[in-house]
Amino acid sequence: MNGHGPRYALGVTTAPTACPVRRIAHLDMDAFYASCELLRYPQLKGLPVVIGGGRRKEDDLLGKLQAAYPEGEWTEDSFADRLAEIPVNFFPRIEGYTGRGVITTATYAARQFGIGSAMGLMKAAKLCPQAILLPVDFERYRHYSRSFKDIITDIAPVMENRGVDEVYIDFTDVPGGQREGGRVLARLIQKCIFDATGLTCSVGVAPNKLLAKMASEFNKPNGISIVHEADLRPLIWPLACRKINGIGPKADVKLQSHGIQTIGELAAREPHWLIENFGKSHGAWLHAAAWGRDERPVETESEPVSMSRETTFERDLHAVRDRAELGAVFTRLCQQVAADLQRKGYEGRTIGIKLRYDNFQAVTRDQSLSDYTADAQRIRQVAGQTLKRVDLTRRIRLLGVRVGSLVKAGTVPAQGATYSEAIANPPPQANDHGQTQLLFFDD
Repeated sequence: MNGHGPRYALGVTTAPTACPVRRIAHLDMDAFYASCELLRYPQLKGLPVVIGGGRRKEDDLLGKLQAAYPEGEWTEDSFADRLAEIPVNFFPRIEGYTGRGVITTATYAARQFGIGSAMGLMKAAKLCPQAILLPVDFERYRHYSRSFKDIITDIAPVMENRGVDEVYIDFTDVPGGQREGGRVLARLIQKCIFDATGLTCSVGVAPNKLLAKMASEFNKPNGISIVHEADLRPLIWPLACRKINGIGPKADVKLQSHGIQTIGELAAREPHWLIENFGKSHGAWLHAAAWGRDERPVETESEPVSMSRETTFERDLHAVRDRAELGAVFTRLCQQVAADLQRKGYEGRTIGIKLRYDNFQAVTRDQSLSDYTADAQRIRQVAGQTLKRVDLTRRIRLLGVRVGSLVKAGTVPAQGATYSEAIANPPPQANDHGQTQLLFFDD
């Protein structure tokens, strides 16, 4: 018992082995945000639904219901308990959407129309105007995230958190983890998660994290895929290189320029050729990945590299004409990052900003301190200084603040500002583009 309820166990006794075969699982929740919403609104199952935009406005929905049913059938007291009874035609459609909202996720029914994560809502509205639009509810998603991860660690305690909806799990020494290559244990975890939450997940089990990540995509949704070393040639090599986690669009374009489209074609290249064309480190990694080699352990505790907050504006803002609005947003972002650091017990010494202009060009700037901080005012002051190195004459679409080079709070002795830091933090002045940053500094 660990405080989360009884530990689940398989009804099998496994004889100890001198060297069990390494079995690593990647578990990915199916359309997680959308699935959490469908638990709340089961009447939307099977329909195209997209999650994105601002926070929920249930009062608006209640008002529409009360206007349609004036006899008092819908009341504020009973509304929360009757969400599953809301008629489908009362939910807003994406048709005619205007704005800068971005899709967080979509149901599988919506994905059939070409809608996917990170797509603009305006584009999605053209692809599937009849799709239902629901706003994000991160508090609800975090609740279910904690729930399914608690269930996993009750069964298999060596789990690596990879975000709100996916994890790696080491099956190697878990009772039953070797049965059918890990399928029996994966099936147990799937069942326990569904019984407790009503959510489905897909699991890939393989000799390492690299292959397990790929395998979890083979049979979505609610599927299990097992990959052994002998499956490398028939299952992995025919896949496109982009299926390797770590090969992005630019690397894929370069690979294709050399006539390399599949993982098998990548594996056929000599290591020295890959190193010569892609660099010593990346070239060696490409060769290892193509051959399914990955010795990374499942890490139960991993330290964050940085923490950040950012926001996309409903309209493009200008540093001078929208000074008050930008300044308020900038202050809030710094306060939110500071609160995140303090809540999680970290301090950082590299503070930076991110801007995206109206033409979608993105720029980042950062500055390193001699000591560590989690203070909102300090973060705001230093982040504001970095803006002297960007063009503020152009309209701004997105603004973000980041703190990196993190350490656990209190583990590094506090230091006073050094001469070099003082030189690096002069008073506000005009930048190279003739624009002062007064809006980003404290008065």
